[in-house]
Amino acid sequence: MTTASTPGSPSDAPAEKAPKAVRAPGSQRRFAGVLEAYALPMAWVAIIIIFSFVKPETFAQWSNVSSILSSNAILVVITLALIIPLTTGDFDLSVASVAGLSAVIVAHLNVNLEWPMSVAILCALAAAFLIGLINGGLIVLLGIESLIVTLGMSTIVTGIMLWVTDARTVTGVDQSLVDMVIRNRFLGIPFLFYYALILTFIVWYVFQFTPLGQRLLVAGRNRDVARLAGMRVGLMRWGAMVVASLVAALAGILIVGLSGSAGPSTGLDYLLPAFAAAFLGSTTIKPGRFNAWGTFIAVYFLVTGITALQLMGAKTFVQYLFYGTALILAVALSQHIKRRRLKQGF
Repeated sequence: MTTASTPGSPSDAPAEKAPKAVRAPGSQRRFAGVLEAYALPMAWVAIIIIFSFVKPETFAQWSNVSSILSSNAILVVITLALIIPLTTGDFDLSVASVAGLSAVIVAHLNVNLEWPMSVAILCALAAAFLIGLINGGLIVLLGIESLIVTLGMSTIVTGIMLWVTDARTVTGVDQSLVDMVIRNRFLGIPFLFYYALILTFIVWYVFQFTPLGQRLLVAGRNRDVARLAGMRVGLMRWGAMVVASLVAALAGILIVGLSGSAGPSTGLDYLLPAFAAAFLGSTTIKPGRFNAWGTFIAVYFLVTGITALQLMGAKTFVQYLFYGTALILAVALSQHIKRRRLKQGF
C-alpha cells in the first residue's frame, strides 16, 4: 500500500510542522527578552509624551527639563556608588551619609577654617576612603553582614556630621565650586548633569569591557565559583566598598556645589530613592544585574513621574509614597527576573 506517503497523512504531518515548532519559541524568547530589557525606557518616553501634552506650559518647557536633569544628577551619582557593592552581593547603607559627611567637610574646612577648596576636597575624599576601608575590613575580615556594618557606620557618620556642624548649616562656600557645578552650562543644562553622565559611562565601561568588571559580576553571582576560579573575592568586595565611598564623596562635593552649603542632614534623603533606582535599574537594559545605564534611566524615570504628579497638584508627601512603592515593586521584580533567568540558564 502507498497510502503512507499520501500528502496530509499522519506520517507527513510532523515533518511539515517541525520547523515552525523549532523556530517559534526562539523568536518569542528573543522578542520577550528585548521587550523586558527596554520596557522601562519605553515607559519613561511614554510618560514624557503624555505629560508634555497634558501640561505643555510647564512640563514641556526646557527650563523644567534642565531642572530635572541637573537637580537629580546627584541621585544618579549616589545610586552608581550603591550598585558597585551591590554587584558583589553587598549592601552599603552608608553611601548617603558619606555623601553628607563629604559635603560637611568641604563646607567646614572652606568656610569656617578658610582652607583652599582643593585641599578641602582632598580631605573629604580621604575621609571617604577611610570609611570605605573600615566598612570593607569589618565585612571581609570579620565576616560581619554588610547591612549591619554599613547601618552602624551610617549612624556614626551622622553623629560626626552633627558634631562638626554643631547642628547648624554651613553657608558661603567658595563660588568657584558653585560655578563648576551649577552655574556653568552647556545647551542650557548645568555641568552637574554632565558629570553624572560621564560617571555613568565610566561605570558602564568598567563592568562591560574590563576584566575587573567581569570578575566583580562573577563574584556577585557565585562567590564559591569565583574562589575556585582563583579570584580574590574578599579583596574585590573590600575594593568595591572603598570605591563606593569615594563615589559617594564625589556626590557630596557636588551637593556643596549645587547648594553652596551643607548641614547635619545633608544627603540623608537620598538613600531610599537610590535603593529604589538601583533595583529598578536592574530590571532594564541588562535585566537581572545591576548596571549603569539601567540605573541612569531608572533615576530619571522615577524623578520624571514624581515631577509630573507634582505639576498635576500632588503634595510633597507623594514622592515618599512613590519611592517606597517603587522600591518594593522593583525588588520583587528584580528577584523574579533573576530567578527566571537562573532557571533558563542565563
